[in-house]
Amino acid sequence: MGKTIVEKIISAHTGKEVSAGDFVVADVDVVLAQDGTGPLAVRQIEKMGFDTAALPEKTVLFLDHAAPSPKKELSNDHITLRNFARKTGVQVSDIGDGVCHQVIPEKYLNPGEILIGADSHTCTGGALGAFATGMGSTDVGVGIAMGKTWLRVPETFLFRITGEFQKGVYPKDLILHIIGTIGADGATYKAMEFAGPAIKAMEMTDRMTLSNMAVEAGAKCGLIASDAVTKTFLVERGRGDKFVSITADEDAVYEKVFDIDVSGLKPTISFPHKVDNTRTIDSPDCAGVKIDQVFIGTCTNGRIKDLRIAAGMLKGRKRHPDTRLIVTPASREIYGQALEEGVLKIFNDFGASINTPGCGACVGVHQGALGDGERCLATQNRNFQGRMGNTKGFIYLASPAVAAATAIEGVIADPRKYL
Repeated sequence: MGKTIVEKIISAHTGKEVSAGDFVVADVDVVLAQDGTGPLAVRQIEKMGFDTAALPEKTVLFLDHAAPSPKKELSNDHITLRNFARKTGVQVSDIGDGVCHQVIPEKYLNPGEILIGADSHTCTGGALGAFATGMGSTDVGVGIAMGKTWLRVPETFLFRITGEFQKGVYPKDLILHIIGTIGADGATYKAMEFAGPAIKAMEMTDRMTLSNMAVEAGAKCGLIASDAVTKTFLVERGRGDKFVSITADEDAVYEKVFDIDVSGLKPTISFPHKVDNTRTIDSPDCAGVKIDQVFIGTCTNGRIKDLRIAAGMLKGRKRHPDTRLIVTPASREIYGQALEEGVLKIFNDFGASINTPGCGACVGVHQGALGDGERCLATQNRNFQGRMGNTKGFIYLASPAVAAATAIEGVIADPRKYL
């Protein structure tokens, strides 16, 4: 019987052939924690009596959720992580370096590896053909200390994606469409495997958007086979020798198969307060919805291609006077690219606020918390009540193109007229 991508990767890390449903202890290759979850992981490590890290060169503590820190309590958490790193030799990704889920693929993760992270969107790494999944702080603490983890091998849902995206439609619209179709719990503890001609044609930037939001359907991971696009991504970062081909067998067994032709997709928006509460841009529900804040960034859509798309639409225009725009590049690398290309100047001239690379407004700690009754249209991955720092706020999710159009008009707007 053939194996899926997730079965192949986990088998290679357990020393035996495994199948969906098996409980295993597997070696891990990369571990991450961030400044919200990391301090708990460190305390759990110390409580268990460990004082070393199994993989110091591939264990990374990120200061990205509250960066720069907005209050002393969070600054003290940063001290906890820095001290642990000094003691154990693990890596610190410092303030301004960027979001963990962007920096890990840029610098650390390779195809065929296992990444565990104390953050649910760790699944972003699946775009490289790696098994990347989020876990609780205690499990990640064990992974840091022992270089191993335990899990149940998930069944796999295959999403075969065909066709060509129409003008103004992007992978963000595709993943919102998928989640709106199967539901926010439609793939609970499954591996979502994305394949087909439309996936092969995608840049790594676009693949990461899909894998990033797999967890919003409840999935354990979101996987894409490694190929020439993956190899190019690694070569550009000096890791071409780390490329391995990871694909599912032709006779792999899938629990469900979904066939989607992107040719018919339209710009899609997720309405408050659930990711699967989706509408297409031509829905009457989208007409005239006033937006107070637009946020472009995060580990979902804060990459250079996303910023280029938005900037191309905003160039020579001014933001709507009643709608503020916040832009937060996902990493220092992306910030540098945007600076060199003049993308940040376009945002600045438009009237945007450009923030330090990191999570920014997404988690509601700082850099864009909403006021009572305010509506934000964001390129992030979650619109749960209270997500952006206020239970009385309302969050709409969309692509960078929809975000740019909305910043121009002050209401949810169709980007196709600006492209």
